[in-house]
Amino acid sequence: MEIIVQFIGELLLQVFGELIAELIGRSVKEPFRRPEPINPWIAAIGYGVFGGIAGAISLWLLPSLFISAQWLRIVNLVLTPLIAGLVMERLGAWRELKHQKTIRLDTFAYGFVFALSMALVRFIWAH
Repeated sequence: MEIIVQFIGELLLQVFGELIAELIGRSVKEPFRRPEPINPWIAAIGYGVFGGIAGAISLWLLPSLFISAQWLRIVNLVLTPLIAGLVMERLGAWRELKHQKTIRLDTFAYGFVFALSMALVRFIWAH
């Protein structure tokens, strides 16, 4: 039971971090909007950097991982970004159904990159 609680804690931390990043992204998107689309690889690098920053901020707030077993930390490093990417993809699909504007973070790929970067920072530097 403790293992499940630890995994859910890390998952919720990363999903909420991603949702906060999306909120920030939406609020600052308009002033920096370009008429031509940004290269998707550059956008992916940007989301990776933002994920790393979110991971560093999360370490400042919560310096210890919820998961203590090393093998579970590795499982978390794989599963949590996949789940977070799926959550963001579903959020994007919901926004499209509601005819709301979406951002790149509302897709699986960019959500995954953001969450993986955040998870890597936490995996490497958390106690």
